[in-house]
Amino acid sequence: MAQRPPSAAVLVLHGGRETGTEPPPPGLLNLPGTRMRPFVRAVGRATRAAGEDVLVRQVRYAHRGWNGTRADPLGDTVAALDALLEEVGGELPVVLLGHSMGARAALGAAGHPLVRGVVGLAPWCPPGDPVTQLAGRDIVLVHSNRDRMTSPQATQSLTARARRAGARTCMITVRGGDHAMLRRAADWHRLTTGLVTGLLGSGSLPGPVAEALALPPTAEATEGTLDLDLDLGPLRARSSSARTAVPDAP
Repeated sequence: MAQRPPSAAVLVLHGGRETGTEPPPPGLLNLPGTRMRPFVRAVGRATRAAGEDVLVRQVRYAHRGWNGTRADPLGDTVAALDALLEEVGGELPVVLLGHSMGARAALGAAGHPLVRGVVGLAPWCPPGDPVTQLAGRDIVLVHSNRDRMTSPQATQSLTARARRAGARTCMITVRGGDHAMLRRAADWHRLTTGLVTGLLGSGSLPGPVAEALALPPTAEATEGTLDLDLDLGPLRARSSSARTAVPDAP
């Protein structure tokens, strides 16, 4: 019997470095890639539990860094989306899930016709990055207020710029978290899984997130910014995990 094609897909993009033309190290030595494996497992379990046949796949990078105007991970992401389109055919709704540099790549690739939305974790959002490709997409960015590697202020600014460009956007602040997502790891995983499945339609988005996505283009950046503990009820922190952050580049 022929295997049924997936109903949707999630492409997972890990972090990296600002510069670095060497390939990422293999297997578990690639710490940014290893960091995303719990998210892959959590999203896979949630979609299976919902009875959905969702393909969850990590994108492989040819180079470790962003590398200026080369934007190597962005090219890898677009190539992965093109390969998915050729493999599955038709219109397959895709959510891009990226961390740090991977979130920057996800935002840059969001104009691809397969992409429905982006969930960006501790995203790297330089002020000059374009936002017009985000029009018509759902964009939810999650950032710790204590992040010292990437800027939560830049993330908040991007959500406002993207909303004015026609995207539906929301930012969620994780108080006391860190860039590597080791502090409050269970909350990062739980929140991210709910966001991804909600954007795919496999589950329901938290009410405040849906309300933020529905804000008009003229809304202030602060209007679309939520606090995980104060605004998202059941997703509120219940426990903390490891306390020591692993140094990570954008």
